[in-house]
Amino acid sequence: MTETSPPARILVVDDDPTVAEVVVGYLQRAGYRVDRAADGRAALVQAAQGRPDLVVLDLMLPELDGLEVCRRLRVDGGGPAVVMLTAKGEESERILGLELGADDYVTKPFSPRELVLRIQAVLRRHGAPSQGAGRGPVRAGDLTLDQQARRAFRGDRELALTQREFDLLTFFAKHPGQAFGREELMQKVWGWDFGDLSTVTVHVRRLREKVEDDPAAPVLISTVWGVGYRFDPAAADSTPAAVTDNAADGAIAKDGAA
Repeated sequence: MTETSPPARILVVDDDPTVAEVVVGYLQRAGYRVDRAADGRAALVQAAQGRPDLVVLDLMLPELDGLEVCRRLRVDGGGPAVVMLTAKGEESERILGLELGADDYVTKPFSPRELVLRIQAVLRRHGAPSQGAGRGPVRAGDLTLDQQARRAFRGDRELALTQREFDLLTFFAKHPGQAFGREELMQKVWGWDFGDLSTVTVHVRRLREKVEDDPAAPVLISTVWGVGYRFDPAAADSTPAAVTDNAADGAIAKDGAA
């Protein structure tokens, strides 16, 4: 008999009991194990004890707000996946939440069915094998990406990348000189079929801050106006750089047009 994995555990954090009950009910009907917390401090305690796979996190919480809870949950890029619940007018908070490591967000008022679909998509991304798992290192210019250990280096300096930043840089390194739109990056790198394109913008900006000599004047990850972004590995080294991988990649997505 084949053993099946237990259903994912989800922690719902919201101080509105009506919202929490609706979300919990839909998630339980979808087959998940669900816990609840009504404030930020309780959320951190329950996350430490229950080790959830994903946290549904409201931004406006007593004790500690959702942004601070997210920051503590995702320190060093680890911790559970996070889907934030935000009000429509909180664009700056949504962007900050993504910068702190949130995986996705849903704006209030929201469809519980849409929330469940987004949660399923995030869990699939977290449960899938890491991009390039089992393959050799990828080198581009003076960048080295160890796909098995999930470690990135520029020269001898290790880069502190989150999971999504590592996946984005790996994708760029495997497709040098090609331009990709934000929607294309969202789908090819993280498997997101829907979502706010500002998510990609945020992660590109954070990646530039970690790999560029001058993030305000990027040369490795350049903006291709009207298209998206292009990775130029030769800019990382004074000599032309070849990209290598110990195992064959699939077909390259598309040629970029600057």
